[in-house]
Amino acid sequence: MLETQELEIDDKSALAGKRLTREEIVDAYIEMLGSERVITDEQTLKDNSADRYYKVENIFGIYSLPLPAAVLKPASPQDVARILSFANDHGINVVPKTGGSATEGGLETVVENSIVLDGSGMNRILDIDIENMQATVQCGVRLEDLENAVRELGYTTGHSPQSKPLAQYGGLLATRSIGQFSTLYGGIEDMVVGVETVFPNGEICRIKNVPRRAAGPDIRHLVIGNEGALNFITEVTVKIFRYYPENHRFYGYLLDDMKTGFEILREVVAQGYRPSVARLYDGEDGLYHFKHFSEGRCVLIFVAEGPKAIADATGAAIEEIVASYDSADRVDAQLIEDWFNHLNWDVSKIEEERIEIRETLVNGFTTEVSANWSAIHDIYQNALARIRKEIPAEFTLLGGHSSHSYLNGTNMYFVYYYKVDVEPQLERTVYHDPIQNIIVEETLKLGGSMCHHHGVGKHRTHFLADEYGSSLSMLEALKTAFDPNGIMNRGTIFPLAK
Repeated sequence: MLETQELEIDDKSALAGKRLTREEIVDAYIEMLGSERVITDEQTLKDNSADRYYKVENIFGIYSLPLPAAVLKPASPQDVARILSFANDHGINVVPKTGGSATEGGLETVVENSIVLDGSGMNRILDIDIENMQATVQCGVRLEDLENAVRELGYTTGHSPQSKPLAQYGGLLATRSIGQFSTLYGGIEDMVVGVETVFPNGEICRIKNVPRRAAGPDIRHLVIGNEGALNFITEVTVKIFRYYPENHRFYGYLLDDMKTGFEILREVVAQGYRPSVARLYDGEDGLYHFKHFSEGRCVLIFVAEGPKAIADATGAAIEEIVASYDSADRVDAQLIEDWFNHLNWDVSKIEEERIEIRETLVNGFTTEVSANWSAIHDIYQNALARIRKEIPAEFTLLGGHSSHSYLNGTNMYFVYYYKVDVEPQLERTVYHDPIQNIIVEETLKLGGSMCHHHGVGKHRTHFLADEYGSSLSMLEALKTAFDPNGIMNRGTIFPLAK
């Protein structure tokens, strides 16, 4: 096991003045915002004390974390500035939130009398600028709503995580989100043009919308991926792209092993082709998603899109590359298209999952990492071997898939379903945390990254020093500079001091 260190961020909030009681915090924000925008009913507080990392406990009505003092609903960047400035002056922990689809504990209120700063009410599409190929939205705009708006005009955001119907732009940016079409369009960091954000001292900062500049470091990345630990995002401008659904081409293949699949993924990308979807499922994960045709073999999927000439050329290249592997068997393209049309979550699917967990006690979760091509297959094999050996669980699924590929490597999305044979409040410590730790340990051993797109949250912080190595001081300096009183989402990215 890797030696892990804990980066301790001092609780300097005590230096900021007298600690307020829970009642004083609520009263102050009611005076500031009005009672209709300060929510304190018990169920709302429970629902806002955790994210999907605690889903088993919460499904059974167990809320073991400190409940926030209130959920605040700002209506403008100025509201956000006043809320943060007051919290900064009085040492109040602030947990930023928009869509609430996070999975790594970033929304947990681990500090007593925290406030949840919920930007979901700031939900206006401010501008769709066709000439400059960009759209500007407030932080609470749902990705699906913007996508639908630009689709009507013949465009797309190019961004499609599974959480698309639920996720909102503040959270997408804060967690460094990536979508299922990333091999063509990139991650959120490739789409962001400009951003407005508010820092703990109440300062509102706007990074202007330009295609590129070389005027010093790219300060957008002080905002993108900060997980609410440095600032609160209020407005985002992203690129939009022409949309050609009539040119979509679908390809699916069955393979005997993951190693061959990784080789094909690498060859497609290394030769310069950019399918929008390039995914590789192992046998177990393939059976879960494609049981009607996978036969327990690995499933390799590509989707080509764009202008017809580009889609056709990309598709032809994929066929040529895969044809050089005798073990790859083509499947009907319609099967892949049907899968493609049902990719995303919705509220009903989440409720169905909750019901299923209550009835079967089978919980499913994921851990996503990334690594260079030379390491990814070993990480995949080593992690699964250790899980099978070390975790005494009844697994109904233990496998994974690669879904985001780059010139120099790819990601691995480990998927694990297991029977919960302990009390719900013990599920994380008996099963989920140990499984995730093994995956991260094996990834870091071979030089990969401990998280590809879900973020650090509060449950991978103990690996932060191993993840960053000698560059950790740069990250520490950002926290010290922008959040010296430590009020922003304590325990997220930066471990809580013991």
